[in-house]
Amino acid sequence: MHRFNNDQSIYIQMMNIIKQQIINGTFKENDKVSSVRELAVEYGINPNTVQKALSALEQEGFIETHRTVGRYVSLPKETLKEMKNDMATTAVNRFIKEVRDLNYNNQEIIELLEKTLKKERKTK
Repeated sequence: MHRFNNDQSIYIQMMNIIKQQIINGTFKENDKVSSVRELAVEYGINPNTVQKALSALEQEGFIETHRTVGRYVSLPKETLKEMKNDMATTAVNRFIKEVRDLNYNNQEIIELLEKTLKKERKTK
């Protein structure tokens, strides 16, 4: 069961979980999204919270509802690629800010990334 934090509304966290699954390719365009009841049970949250998250995702264009058959991922690959790049850029910018706050310069940041990536490759 997923652990939700107290820093953000649960429905927003639920939205972010589903967005992440769409953006990372777990769900692809036209894939069926689990029902409100299934998601509520899976994540251990109130069905109304799930409904609110799915409605918000629909308003943002991530999913669409087809009456009587359910909800489906509706973002085309091109849009997903742009969103994935935007999210990655945001993550990289956040990382850079945090290491700059530790007084790392550009060269040290590059060396840190290379060292970390090299270690990661060895563990895979």
